[in-house]
Amino acid sequence: MKIFTIILGVIMAICGVSCICTPVMTFLEAGYFLVILLLVYGIGAIVRAIMEKNYGLPFLFGILSVILGVVIMVVPGLKLMTDGMLIYLMAVWFLLQGAVAIFMAFRQKNSEESKGWVWVLILGILGVLTGIYSLVHPMLLAFTFGILVGVYFIESGISMIVMVCSVHSE
Repeated sequence: MKIFTIILGVIMAICGVSCICTPVMTFLEAGYFLVILLLVYGIGAIVRAIMEKNYGLPFLFGILSVILGVVIMVVPGLKLMTDGMLIYLMAVWFLLQGAVAIFMAFRQKNSEESKGWVWVLILGILGVLTGIYSLVHPMLLAFTFGILVGVYFIESGISMIVMVCSVHSE
């Protein structure tokens, strides 16, 4: 399971680098990109939750990610509307993911396996700040969308890798 999570984290970080290198193309194709990332993230979170028998917030976000990805993919015209609303959708997603990461950091801190929780906390705070920025400056976000999404996915990938590497398996 650790290897699967590390691979998923690396894939998310690589996708983030791709977004940063092609920000205009990222915004223009963001609807399809979002569907793929939501499905990959959601499936990964569900598999991880089932393997660890932990059906809390990460499991819920996994299910919501898969549902949202499928709905955007199959509903006619929703992809087009998604491109227009993507800025606000991503702002809320940044806030929620950052809040979950902060929650998970404090949960990890209180457990006996507390190594690495500070990095998860810092990355969660960055996610929340990115979400707030996105809500306050939506037009500016449209121009920097690819860069911000890229940074966020790099952050998410690194966070996944740090979390899985900091937990000692017995």
